[in-house]
Amino acid sequence: MSYLLFRWIFNAVALLLVAYLVPGFAVSSLYTALIGALVLGLVNALVRPLLFILTLPVTILTLGLFTFVLNALMIWLVSTMVKGFDIQGFVPAFMAAIVLWMVSLVTNWIVDQAKET
Repeated sequence: MSYLLFRWIFNAVALLLVAYLVPGFAVSSLYTALIGALVLGLVNALVRPLLFILTLPVTILTLGLFTFVLNALMIWLVSTMVKGFDIQGFVPAFMAAIVLWMVSLVTNWIVDQAKET
C-alpha cells in the first residue's frame, strides 16, 4: 500500500515538474496534480494496454518509439478529464511523456534500491 501511495505522490510531483519545464503544459495546483496523477494511472492501467495491442505493428516498425506517442495521447486524454490540467497541443503532451518516462525510470530505480535493503 505504501508503494502505491509513494508512486502516486511522486507522479503528482512529476506532473508539477513537467508543468514547470514544458511550455504549453499547465497544472493549476498540487490538488490538480494529485487528481491528474490518479486519473493518469487509471487510464494507463485500463486504456493504454488495449491501445498498445491495437498499435503493436506500428510500435514494432518504429522500434518502440511509438510508445511515446501512446503515452502522449494518454496524457492528452487525461487533460480533457481533469479541470486545471491543461495541454496546448500534441507537442507539449509528447514532451511531457518523455519527461514522465525519465521520472518513472528514477522512481523505479529508487523502489528497486529500497527493496534490496
